[in-house]
Amino acid sequence: MTTTTASNYAAPATTAATQDAMALVGRILIALLFIPAGFAKLTGFAGTVGYITAVGLPLPQVAAAIAVIVELGLGILLLVGFKTRLTALVLALFTLATAFFFHNYWAMPVEKVQMNQLQFFKNLAIAGGVFAFAAFGGGRFSIDRK
Repeated sequence: MTTTTASNYAAPATTAATQDAMALVGRILIALLFIPAGFAKLTGFAGTVGYITAVGLPLPQVAAAIAVIVELGLGILLLVGFKTRLTALVLALFTLATAFFFHNYWAMPVEKVQMNQLQFFKNLAIAGGVFAFAAFGGGRFSIDRK
């Protein structure tokens, strides 16, 4: 009698070139989120400061400047794969922080819960994806080449 276990099945083989191509596509897709958001915060700086003020964070001008630098600046660095692991780590932590400060659905009026709960969990998922780049790097199709 033969038993079959999960260990009897091999995962589909992916070549290094395929993994590097997927890492490039992943970096591009994540950068498509951060770079336009950072640019919008830069061009609408007063509105960004107002939004940060409305949620009660201290030093809203400083926080807005940090948001622009992180989203636009680090978004570009992630796109090209420069210092990918460190860049991704900062982006992931930033994204987690924004989830808790701006989408704290548990403390919102009922009519705002559903949308903010969705945004909160999207931020967690984005952070998870960016943590993967912090763990594994940007691939050979990056400035880092690892």
